[in-house]
Amino acid sequence: MHTPHDIYTKAYASLTMTPDLDLIAESTRRQILALIASHRELCVCELVAALEESQPGVSRHLALLREGGWLAARREGTFVFYRIEELPPWASLVVDALRTGGVPSESLRAARARLAAFSGRPARRSRSMA
Repeated sequence: MHTPHDIYTKAYASLTMTPDLDLIAESTRRQILALIASHRELCVCELVAALEESQPGVSRHLALLREGGWLAARREGTFVFYRIEELPPWASLVVDALRTGGVPSESLRAARARLAAFSGRPARRSRSMA
């Protein structure tokens, strides 16, 4: 049985754009999307190292991007790996634009260098997504 709140939530969701474009107004989220698009998938610890941000902050950004339709996640042991979700063509163009210049090149280059130097990168055993 659906409550009035459930019905309202579903109706509102059908009127909003998926993925939620408003979520990428924040620069850290744009950088996260650009990094993940460049590396196929990354886990929280890799993003913490690349962005030099706190783990709770990065996790919150990832949760918002996942809930907003930008990212998919899979668990492997204690790690959660994030990848770009299957997106409509307009959103794929946005992610590609972020990866190829929509994020300031100096900032993305520095984040990629920190990620490459990060010695705690987990090994990936599986590529299937949950």
